[in-house]
Amino acid sequence: MEEIKVEVLLQAALALGGLGAIFGILLSVAARVFAVEVDERVEQISEVLPGANCGACGYAGCNNFAEAVCSGNADVGGCIPGGKDTVSEICQILGKEGVESVPKKAVVFCDGDRQTAVERFVYDGSPSCKHADKMGGGFKACAYGCLGLGDCVEACPFGAMKMGDNGLPLIDEEACEGCGVCANYCPRGIIGMIPRDYRNKLVMCNSRDRGKSVVKACPVGCNGCKACTKACPQEAITMEDNLAVIDVDKCDGCGECVAKCKQGAIKALGEQHAAVEKLPRLKLRKLRK
Repeated sequence: MEEIKVEVLLQAALALGGLGAIFGILLSVAARVFAVEVDERVEQISEVLPGANCGACGYAGCNNFAEAVCSGNADVGGCIPGGKDTVSEICQILGKEGVESVPKKAVVFCDGDRQTAVERFVYDGSPSCKHADKMGGGFKACAYGCLGLGDCVEACPFGAMKMGDNGLPLIDEEACEGCGVCANYCPRGIIGMIPRDYRNKLVMCNSRDRGKSVVKACPVGCNGCKACTKACPQEAITMEDNLAVIDVDKCDGCGECVAKCKQGAIKALGEQHAAVEKLPRLKLRKLRK
């Protein structure tokens, strides 16, 4: 009887061992057949990226961007926060020639702060520009002006923005990586990206209205008078939908446009709100009624 039990156990052990060997062989074959080739360059590129996962490149994260670059679906210069050094390192990993990358910074193209921009009604809803913009077209008389509820500030992955006491977002140029995330979160398209080293004049307005309607809504807005376009000796200013736009590649900072702009809408970064002090207070009070 005991001999039968031992024999049964041995048979069972051999059967299990045989099945194990068969399954092991099958798994080994399957691993080879269905193996996914890993591109070592993906990990190398991921290591040189900033790791901010800001999404400025159009991908969910840095690793996704690295995969897209290796597969040829993304441009090597797509990582804006990484700058020239990152682009150069990626090119070396891929064995490509260097690609020129121009560092950029964000600019809020609106000077209509709490002191100047007229409000149509008191907004008491969700503290979000996106939500406020859908509430009757926004509470500001200017349908293009900054609502000042800080969606861009919350979205900035680098903590380079904060809300100023005047109700407009302030950008720390040193901390700004030029990723453009804030611009994507602004429901009114007020934030734009310009070369980081640009120091000349800009039209600090986003309004597409013109004439009296602009002045009534915001005394420092561009009213589309075209005086600046005629005055610019470099022909760097053009009108786009009633708004003067300065070509940063052509502007040499001569200041002729500033002298001709009666609204004071053209100024250099850091000079915002300076024109407000020159506006007659009686006129502002009358506009607010």
